[in-house]
Amino acid sequence: MLRGMTTIDPSKPVLVTGATGYVASWIVRYLLEDGRTVRGTVRDPGKSSGLEHLHALGEAHPGRLTLYKADLLDTGSYDEAMADCELVIHTASPFLLGKVRDPQRQLVTPALDGTRNVLASVDATESVKRVVLTSSVVAIHGDNVDMKGRGAFTEADWNTTSSVDHQPYPYSKTVAERAAWEICKAQDRWDMVTIHPGLVLGPSLTTASKSGSMATMKAFTDYTLAGGAPDLAMGMVDVRDVARAHITAGFTPDAHGRYITNARTITMLEIGKILRKRFGRTYPFPYTKVPKAAFKLVAPAAGYSREFVEKNVGWPLEFDNSRSVAELGIDYRAAEDTIGDHFQQMVDDGIARRMPLK
Repeated sequence: MLRGMTTIDPSKPVLVTGATGYVASWIVRYLLEDGRTVRGTVRDPGKSSGLEHLHALGEAHPGRLTLYKADLLDTGSYDEAMADCELVIHTASPFLLGKVRDPQRQLVTPALDGTRNVLASVDATESVKRVVLTSSVVAIHGDNVDMKGRGAFTEADWNTTSSVDHQPYPYSKTVAERAAWEICKAQDRWDMVTIHPGLVLGPSLTTASKSGSMATMKAFTDYTLAGGAPDLAMGMVDVRDVARAHITAGFTPDAHGRYITNARTITMLEIGKILRKRFGRTYPFPYTKVPKAAFKLVAPAAGYSREFVEKNVGWPLEFDNSRSVAELGIDYRAAEDTIGDHFQQMVDDGIARRMPLK
């Protein structure tokens, strides 16, 4: 498809898939605050809990938020919600709790089928002009060691080292994004922009949201890291900046292609240091780095493979976010604010508990 200028009519409804999600909830909120009409898809609009934050947003913006029932793996279930929309922001992705026993069946197939189903609805809906898809930096690189002998990762890079057997989640995100671009290129009515955040942190609009971000921050309160943190570098960004990036990408006529949306690279130890500075020494924040060899020994018990430790711990990592700054105008929040706001919410929600005094 030739890249042109895609102008979205601001009076038309915007569809946000997976509206209950951590990032999606902020997208819904910001769209409503911007004066847009929003349609959000959820698995069960009649559910008694987990949708309170969306109902509250709907009440604060009367008549401008409608929730629709849709399931990623249910063909055609997005058609009704998508009718008359020019912009589709597709954040929904198959979510998994617990151990992955069959990565192909549990991760890869649903990620692929979910993407194909939503984009089949896009193909069938004449009004749609643009899709903004939530991808990830894990579709850009698989392991930190992939950076060996090269500079920062850019949008031109693709993850070529993950597989069903090694790093199945990054692999699922990669194949789903590749499939999305193939579907996009096979037609010329709508265009697509993909957003690539690293670890997303910052306050959540709901305690019902489940994400890897929550699990990562919980490790700073449940004594997992009290004895030290592995030397693991990762991209990090504020959830509010990621939400804004999706919206700006949707409404910027010449936005195109992939956008790395990372504020910076950070390690677990650096997160601990930021937390200690703001919240003091009364939580089990890590003070030291765990030697790689020691971490490798306990890795399987902590849910990491030894191959993951070998290829990620101790390796530097850099991403080039200049496209998102120049073309989407993102002014990234400081890590101190993102991490501080996130942990403060955990304190307020009673998730973060202080260490008992000796």
